[in-house]
Amino acid sequence: MKWDKYTIKTITAAEDILSAALSDLGVEGVQIEDNIPLSEEDRQKLFIDILPKLPDDDGTAYVSFFLEAGSDHSGLLKEIQDEIERLRAFTEIGEGTIEAAVTEDIDWINNWKEFFKPFVVDDIYIKPTWEEAGAEAEGRMVVEIDPGTAFGTGKHETTQLCIRQLDKYVKKGCKVLDIGCGSGILSIVAAKLGSEQVFGIDVDPEAVKASWENIAVNNLSEETCRFAAGNIMEDEELQKEAGDGADIVVANILADIIIPLTPFVPPRLKENGIYISSGILCTKEEAVTKAVKNAGFELVEVTRQGDWVCVTARKRG
Repeated sequence: MKWDKYTIKTITAAEDILSAALSDLGVEGVQIEDNIPLSEEDRQKLFIDILPKLPDDDGTAYVSFFLEAGSDHSGLLKEIQDEIERLRAFTEIGEGTIEAAVTEDIDWINNWKEFFKPFVVDDIYIKPTWEEAGAEAEGRMVVEIDPGTAFGTGKHETTQLCIRQLDKYVKKGCKVLDIGCGSGILSIVAAKLGSEQVFGIDVDPEAVKASWENIAVNNLSEETCRFAAGNIMEDEELQKEAGDGADIVVANILADIIIPLTPFVPPRLKENGIYISSGILCTKEEAVTKAVKNAGFELVEVTRQGDWVCVTARKRG
């Protein structure tokens, strides 16, 4: 199968911002190319004696996305170009041009796995299921993940921000609702931190499937973690299933979804319950905090990592 490949010429500092913007516009998956030198740690992970010589890093980067060949993409491309120009008001984008090409089919499902290696978030050690635990796992809580086709290895800044907030607020025996559970990583972290019941929701049935598989890998019971597919903003039965007794609601999605989602969160929480939301670019922090306050929450803190923020709030008693 052939694909239309579109490549945005940008700068390394804007890679994440553009990737998130493309996702907001419905583009599923991107390819990033840059000349950032490998760290010594990365070099040691490569089983070759002589590394290829890369051009000098001048800060240039290329963010590519793929659309099915033979379709008219002019409308979407216009939206993307308009979004690039809008982002220029907030951050440096670089050239921002879009170049078109045609490419053959790519094995997206498995090619990325070679780049997913174990890593640490504070006292939590996260590893892919196909890797052995390293020395860094000693004395840390271990979480195993196979994302499959779902979002969520844990490496992204937004997931790490949520993990740190869960580590701060999860108490033994509490109940957690994970909206947009992806691979189930945040649900698993909450359960391993002591949550008695975790309910994960995602609009993608493949994500729910990955979550069920990952709780089994982590030796968690279906009584502790359960998952369902659906849109909690539209599905009244799902709202009933989610209930009204959560101590914590965590939503690691995107700002443009978090804003309309937030009014649906207070009915799910106990009084003084905690709402953790991320997937928020720094340029959308104000819009999200406004939505959180308008929904009756008390803003507790905003934490940051790279270009991303996590908003933590408390339901007023």
